[in-house]
Amino acid sequence: MEAWNPNLRSKTAIRTSNTRYFVDPSIAAAALGLDSQDLIEDLNTFGLLFETMCIRDLRIFAEVLNGSVYHFRDKTGLECDTVIHLRNGVYGLIEIKLGGDRLIEEGAENLKKLGNKIDTTKMKAPAFLMVLIGVGDYAYRRQDGVYVVPIGCLGRLTVRRMAHKEHNTP
Repeated sequence: MEAWNPNLRSKTAIRTSNTRYFVDPSIAAAALGLDSQDLIEDLNTFGLLFETMCIRDLRIFAEVLNGSVYHFRDKTGLECDTVIHLRNGVYGLIEIKLGGDRLIEEGAENLKKLGNKIDTTKMKAPAFLMVLIGVGDYAYRRQDGVYVVPIGCLGRLTVRRMAHKEHNTP
């Protein structure tokens, strides 16, 4: 996945190296000899595999909208797991977390920091900020405007939200 290079207000150096992912995270689990119990006992590895699965799905949704998926990281350590960017300049920022209040809050704060660094005089503001999580029955919008979306709800919300922005409808 290529690095995203937005117009920022500051002159922070952006890391531009590509990130590599398995097409299917089960390949990594099989190569490491991990089963479901191993992953439950190692949430760090489980989180990495979950992120890989989410990126696979986001690429599929972005492709439907003629968009691309990128990652963002700067020299200060600020990062965004994925940026869905459409050809017309509409984009959304997404952090991927397994779940839990602390991780959701961490992801939302990261997204807001990045969103505030973008120079909206030179490019559009993000269409949405989203924390993509592993479990839950419903997506919701926090009071700060950040969406929290379980992976099972991903397609409907992402495609609908970006398609509306693309056609300038509310």
